[in-house]
Amino acid sequence: MQELQTLIKDAVKKLFDIDIDVELERPEEKFGDYSSNVAMQLGKKLDKNPLEIAENLAAEIEGANVAGPGFINITLSNQTIAKAVQSAAKLPKPYANQEILVEFGDPNPFKAMHVGHLYSYIVGESICRLLEAAGAQVKRLSYHGDVGLHIAKAVFGMKAIEHDRKNQGQTSSNPDADNVEAFMGIAYAYGSKRYDEDEHAKVEIDQINQHIYKQDDTVINSIHKRGVELSFKYFDKILDLLSISNDRRYFESETTPLGLKLVTENIGKVFIKSKGAVIFDGEEKNLHTRVFITSKDLPTYETKDLGLVELKDIDFPQAKHSIVITANEQTEYFKVMLAALAEIKPALAKKTRHLAHGFVSLSTGKMSSRSGNVLTAEDVLTHTKLAISNSFQEIDTTSKEQTMLAAVKYAFLKHRIGQDIIYQPEVSVSLEGSSGPYLQYAHARACSILAKANKTGEMNDLEPAERSLARKITEFPEVVARATEELMPHHICAYLYELAQSFNRFYESNRVVGDKREATRAALVSIYADVLASGLGLLNIEAPEKV
Repeated sequence: MQELQTLIKDAVKKLFDIDIDVELERPEEKFGDYSSNVAMQLGKKLDKNPLEIAENLAAEIEGANVAGPGFINITLSNQTIAKAVQSAAKLPKPYANQEILVEFGDPNPFKAMHVGHLYSYIVGESICRLLEAAGAQVKRLSYHGDVGLHIAKAVFGMKAIEHDRKNQGQTSSNPDADNVEAFMGIAYAYGSKRYDEDEHAKVEIDQINQHIYKQDDTVINSIHKRGVELSFKYFDKILDLLSISNDRRYFESETTPLGLKLVTENIGKVFIKSKGAVIFDGEEKNLHTRVFITSKDLPTYETKDLGLVELKDIDFPQAKHSIVITANEQTEYFKVMLAALAEIKPALAKKTRHLAHGFVSLSTGKMSSRSGNVLTAEDVLTHTKLAISNSFQEIDTTSKEQTMLAAVKYAFLKHRIGQDIIYQPEVSVSLEGSSGPYLQYAHARACSILAKANKTGEMNDLEPAERSLARKITEFPEVVARATEELMPHHICAYLYELAQSFNRFYESNRVVGDKREATRAALVSIYADVLASGLGLLNIEAPEKV
């Protein structure tokens, strides 16, 4: 594609002495392999007939013809397609040696890992893999609220549960990884309910909140520490299942001092005092005005996030970009936080980007962990396992897990980031239509064909059906480049589904094993399988050789 862009650009320079950026699109196959509207762009610049310009340019470019009011369609030679298809799995490295930070997931200890966290982890990991495929050195980060009123409520709940157990002559509660989620959910829901309904409990929880910030109470410190450890024991179990790692976990307790320092140093310059609080006046920037330090001298999320940006820079001073992935309900919040950061440390604000995703639900509406009624990550995986059991009667445990993960990951990733998703487990596991298991089956089918083929050969002389599949394969680097530039993995999903469909159309009428063109076709199937596996890898989905 880049070579063709250069060829057209050189032709424009030769004929019209103009430097212009050339954009290429993939038209329907019957119109050619690439299409450009460069002649129409030049027509405006030169005040000339675009059709005449297109005809002059087409004469300079092999395989070019003119369509409509001035579009240039280009059909590549079989030799060019054959050469391109053999290097389709080799991706360019535009971010070579650049360190990029990606923060995603971010479940808070003492609370359940809900479906939103699961979505963030799945999306974040795919974005990390896209950047790594483009040559970046990616650092996977997460940020967790281990201080604040919600934590105090959970600690209060844990303390009450522990007290009840001792009164009943039982030992201190220490749930295993399988029961941590339920235990923490009960503790938080209990503390939240008591905070709303019992004034004495409210006073105690507010005191616990202060103790957690100051770390000045040994009993509270002990419960808090154990709660954090238990929470991450459970989180790690899910992340291991998802094949997602973490390079650095940040906690609000460590970002708070840095954030407070940044805010207090800039009172009167970036922040102002109002009614005992410290605020950022965003009105003149058409943003919300937000509190950074409350009238009780407690830092808000905004202040802690400023400290987080600072701490990331201390830990990773060479990072070129910093991407933060959260739900889209935080979009306006991040605009204010980054606006304040831009006035304090403009270089850090410039390289920080907020990427917002939508909500995921089954059919129960928006989630609320306050009542304990929350759609958890475990719920989603369990629903999917059940759908697999119902759809595939004979499937072993390993295959069931592999299929479940493919179903969930693909179902989340095939939607454009920012859209809300209603997850349907039965649809996600279907072998008909755009699904993760369908693509796994497609890869296994290709591997089965290759296992029966005797040899692979050259692809210089492609028949029409072979060329059509090869053409689709050559789109892979372009799709990956677009997905990486936009940070949108759904482009990969759409392409892989189209690729599998292209292969099915090819294979319906073109036998591989035992055909006189077996060597050529086997080579084509081998590259198809490699590209399919590579694309699934970018989605963090296994590409099995057998199903």
